[in-house]
Amino acid sequence: MDAGPDITTRPLWIFGYGSLIWNPGFPVVERRLATLEGYTRSFCMSSIHHRGTTEHPGLVLALDPRPGSFCRGLGFRVPDEETDDTVAYLRDRELISSAYVERFLPLKLDGGLRVTALAYVVDTAHEQYVAGLTLEEQARIISTAVGGRGPNSEYLWNTARHLEELGIADADLSWLANRVEELKR
Repeated sequence: MDAGPDITTRPLWIFGYGSLIWNPGFPVVERRLATLEGYTRSFCMSSIHHRGTTEHPGLVLALDPRPGSFCRGLGFRVPDEETDDTVAYLRDRELISSAYVERFLPLKLDGGLRVTALAYVVDTAHEQYVAGLTLEEQARIISTAVGGRGPNSEYLWNTARHLEELGIADADLSWLANRVEELKR
């Protein structure tokens, strides 16, 4: 289900699975643990703006379509009067290179409530899509890349720490956080 240009859904829910968890950048009136089915959180997008450069790309998380999988994260409910500004902000932030695609997807909030949430999914046909890297390859890239928003390693560590604080297990991110720390010593 494509989001399309007309976002009229009220209330607007947004799914956060990476940096939105610890740095949403928009007003939130409700925040709940949530599960998105059919996608996995993965360092499968080359970052040439925020966490790397064109000369030395970093890696950022993306929702990678994978039937039978799921991604745990946060559902954020935006105040109705802030919907348009929030969507504009997110488009500026997330669609900087067109590697993400804006989607409305079914989201299950903890407690059983199901909502339709705005999410940013990787475009698997985009040149920045780099699925298939081993965890070691990811760690080596993340340990040295720096972009406009700082070191790639900080992005990884912030995300891993916040997922852990929320009680969301992600074995790959935990391994990467430890391995990048070793590489940076």
